[in-house]
Amino acid sequence: MQKIGVLTSGGDAPGMNACIRAVVRSTVQRGVEIVGIRRGYSGLLSGEFVKLNRRAVANIIQRGGTILESSRCEEMKTVEGRTKAIQILEREGIEGLVIIGGEGTFRGAAAIAEESRIKLIGIPATIDNDVYGTDYAIGFDTAINTAVEAIDRIRDTADAFERVFFVEVMGRLSGFIALEVGIAGGAEEIIIPEKETDLEELCHTLRESFKRGKRSSIIVVAEGNEVGHTVQIAQYVQYRLKVDCRVCILGHLQRGGAPTARDRVLASKLGIAAAEGILNGKEGHVVGENKGKVVYIPFREIGERKKELDMRLLKSSKVLAM
Repeated sequence: MQKIGVLTSGGDAPGMNACIRAVVRSTVQRGVEIVGIRRGYSGLLSGEFVKLNRRAVANIIQRGGTILESSRCEEMKTVEGRTKAIQILEREGIEGLVIIGGEGTFRGAAAIAEESRIKLIGIPATIDNDVYGTDYAIGFDTAINTAVEAIDRIRDTADAFERVFFVEVMGRLSGFIALEVGIAGGAEEIIIPEKETDLEELCHTLRESFKRGKRSSIIVVAEGNEVGHTVQIAQYVQYRLKVDCRVCILGHLQRGGAPTARDRVLASKLGIAAAEGILNGKEGHVVGENKGKVVYIPFREIGERKKELDMRLLKSSKVLAM
């Protein structure tokens, strides 16, 4: 293989730059030419290529976001869009493609792999941490640490005014962020998409905590929960318990900032493994980490199997909050 490309797609995640750096330097070390593709699949379709070398990725390991930029591309969901992408890659002489992103990104990659001879390998980078087969995705550790720091600050003002704070974190389809943030932040309740929440039961839990002497509480809510909008949940609790409730939506704050050491190490580890994998016949896979070891998960498994949340940990959170 003489030339490969690298792109970042979907939602940005802290550590993407560290991953790009590892992919580029590992590839160059093997004497292979590498080009970056700007703006993800959208940039691929418009031919936005940039040559990369060791110097091009200097001093980016500490930066959040992605120097290659990202996007979401509806056109890649069509046969016509993928055919155009394949033709562009072949015209540019790109024989392999390293794709850094999440589950949706890998669905597009799997389709390209099936419809062409181009070799593809994926690296999981999503703060949602919902990619099957890997214990952690790049960006998750930074996102939960950012959210926990915010909760620590919120708890100070919650205690001062004897309030119930509902803190909304990201997680439209999964509760991985909410669960770990809730445990680390000492939340009294965690509301996630994977488990239905009874608001009357929530009110009962808070009422009992008040009887035990608690004068403030933190409730962590995943944005994709099954109950409703976080503001509506807070209004319901305020009406039923006659307590002062406030809502804090962390939103895209969780995506930004310098990656933690853990995310930088993971990104470097997976970036090297991806570069080695695509050059050694591991195409058609996503490279991940399982119990500290590098693993390669077939694209088809990523699409067919769902990563399960640790419901035992969720159950334990109620014991810890007592």
